[in-house]
Amino acid sequence: MASTVKDQLTLNVLKEEQVSQNKITVVGVGAVGMACAISILTKDLADELALVDIIEDKLKGEMIDLQHGSLFLKMPKIVSGKDYSVTAHSKLVIVTAGARQQEGESCLILVQRNVNIFKFIIPNIVKYSPNCKLLIISNPVHILTYVAWKLSGFPKNRVIGSGCNLDSAHFCYLIGERLGVHSSSCRGWVLGEHGDASVPVWSGVNIAGVSLRNLHPSLGTDADSENWKDVAESAYEVIKLKGYTSWVIGLSVADLAESIMKNLRRVHPISTTIKGLYGINEDVFLSVPCILGQNGISDVVKVNLNPEEESRLKKSTDALWGIQKELQF
Repeated sequence: MASTVKDQLTLNVLKEEQVSQNKITVVGVGAVGMACAISILTKDLADELALVDIIEDKLKGEMIDLQHGSLFLKMPKIVSGKDYSVTAHSKLVIVTAGARQQEGESCLILVQRNVNIFKFIIPNIVKYSPNCKLLIISNPVHILTYVAWKLSGFPKNRVIGSGCNLDSAHFCYLIGERLGVHSSSCRGWVLGEHGDASVPVWSGVNIAGVSLRNLHPSLGTDADSENWKDVAESAYEVIKLKGYTSWVIGLSVADLAESIMKNLRRVHPISTTIKGLYGINEDVFLSVPCILGQNGISDVVKVNLNPEEESRLKKSTDALWGIQKELQF
């Protein structure tokens, strides 16, 4: 029998089983899912990337599009499928799938629709990757992180919501813009709920350890002549202009994925259960600074909040719990 080109080119020395050591799965290949995928690929965080979605043509098209760029990427394997077997042995699974809010739809109805979607997604992830870390991006992120925790049966360290990682990055960027300093040199945290009800911790904002509140005591308050409060309230411009945000979410998710995959133990404002902190007694997930590494969240940093900040956190807890306790699992 004539030998193939491959036989003529190489002499096989070892029959090896191809098992990925650092596999990441992204569930959902919409704008957000693909921004996560490309950010992970360019950061070189995995040796295999799996994509999952229910729309098979789009899914296959996105996979091939990425595969054709393999010359420019240091990743040997990009796979996709509607069936979750393609996700097997993932170290990290990122969930971006979910229903979008329809006009006039209440938050509870939207969340319940997403619970029904998660009832299919989460058990399938657990079946094929029982030891993975789950990173939830889908909104409303805090409630859906709670839902994923409940449905997965995972310990709380392995179920992580992207939470306020994005809000904090946005906060630091805008502070840096005003001061002419790169955002990585601005230390500022946004905690609690993602979005409208988030809590910017003005008391902790500093550049090189210099507290901005010490320089300007009314910083971030209604009495502030410089209107710094506006910094924390302009996240909706992008949505107004282009309809959604995607690139920044992808970059934020790759930042979290890097801490997990490389066991960096960096501190991120991400969503975890905060029962027992700040006088909260319910199983509610909110963003607090967490140490993130190979096992997910290993520690929570106890931030000193002033009474107003603490009461805003409590208000978010009550609102989230009001929805969570009505959910049908």
